[in-house]
Amino acid sequence: MTVVLDFDALRAQAMQTVFRAFERASEGTLIVDRECRIVWISERHARRFGYDDPAAALGKRVEDVIPESRMREVVQSGRPILLDILETPKKPLVVMRLPLKEGGEVIGGVGIALVDEWATLSPLVSRFLCMQQELAAARQARPAPRQAKYSFSSIVGTSPATLELKRTARRAAASHAPVLLLGETGTGKELLAHAIHGASARAHKPFVSISMAAIPDALLEAELFGVAPGAYTGADRRERHGKLHIAQGGTLFLDEIGDMPLAVQAKLLRVLQEKEFEAIGSNEVVRADVRIIAATSRNLAERVKQGEFRADLYYRLDVLAIRVPPLRERTDDLEPICESMLEAMAEAQPGCHRELHPQALALLARQPWPGNIRELRNVLERAMVLTDATLLGAADVQAALDVSTPLGPASLPAAADAAPAGQPARAPMAEGHAQAMSLYERGLIERALAESPSVSAAAKRLGLGRATLYRKMAALGISPRARPQAPDFPP
Repeated sequence: MTVVLDFDALRAQAMQTVFRAFERASEGTLIVDRECRIVWISERHARRFGYDDPAAALGKRVEDVIPESRMREVVQSGRPILLDILETPKKPLVVMRLPLKEGGEVIGGVGIALVDEWATLSPLVSRFLCMQQELAAARQARPAPRQAKYSFSSIVGTSPATLELKRTARRAAASHAPVLLLGETGTGKELLAHAIHGASARAHKPFVSISMAAIPDALLEAELFGVAPGAYTGADRRERHGKLHIAQGGTLFLDEIGDMPLAVQAKLLRVLQEKEFEAIGSNEVVRADVRIIAATSRNLAERVKQGEFRADLYYRLDVLAIRVPPLRERTDDLEPICESMLEAMAEAQPGCHRELHPQALALLARQPWPGNIRELRNVLERAMVLTDATLLGAADVQAALDVSTPLGPASLPAAADAAPAGQPARAPMAEGHAQAMSLYERGLIERALAESPSVSAAAKRLGLGRATLYRKMAALGISPRARPQAPDFPP
């Protein structure tokens, strides 16, 4: 017996079965025609939007029943919206919208409310949040962009020397010519290089720095110009870009250029003259769009005479030479520089705010500062470590300076005014708290030394480290076997 199957009826029955399964499993279903009029809506879905009888919603525009519906967008575009959130009077729904097609033509659309309990989607939401966290971690792990860290506002001071330095540097920033920064170590040449780049037309491009003194001569060429794949035995099979390539479009800062080997000087001269370079082991010529700022604490003219620096390279670098004055030539800036440094240290270590007494500032102004700004910062940091006092006095600064000439009582003004007989001496207002504390500290240390068998025992009695006590003794001019001086202090 032959069975004849009606495939159209079978397909219609299958589709009806699938639709009913979706309808039972879903939170609500509706069907619209090509004009987006509702032709069928489930009872549960109709009640959600205020229709106790689903038949009352039939024939209405879908937006009149479901104000936030996007079914019209699906019907007009013919593209599905697989997952979306639909706002309802009670709580949001996760919905899916599909176009209905016949013969390639859209004849309507079907909308299915999948879930109304967010817990059902917790695996998907958890995975999404996890991916967001991984993306945020990856962004934080990326190397920071090579940009200027300082601006001209970072150069503290209003002395004539500082104002002239800023004026000249701003003119250099407006140019594309090489800049040569001359000055002693610690004067802030790299900070000035950052400021010039930040004020130039290349500010949005990389700022790359490299110190000639910090890299061995054998590696310097590769560090500057890069290495082609397999350029020599043991070289990486992948290309390694040098600092010139990384700085393309921006600024390359060459610190301590006076220490650059002669062989590398020749290749740098080609960069300045021909605006091109080649990586080690490569025949490919790379166009160099880089602005060079060089710095040195050496006398380049003297090194040219000695044959240690190429004269042609010196002339190419010396187009815009800027001399950065040492700290001893801008002592008028000492107070604002110290204030700026102490504020920065307080921000780095909350609760460690310090101020300088005028006599401490006067003591700093008398120093030669061979290490300039860098040495000054070191002294202030050391003074903060050696004392807990909020006001750093002359004795505190002298201890930090650790000079050969101690600051004893003869170097400090008298601590007290003369007082009538029978009354205790009083400290003058002009000399203030710092001087009185210095004399008190001196007497306290002398008494501890006199009553202790050793310096170590005296340090333990005072609650100080042995090295700290020795530094304070040197600063105050106290010998290890000192005896207390009048006026005496209580134990």
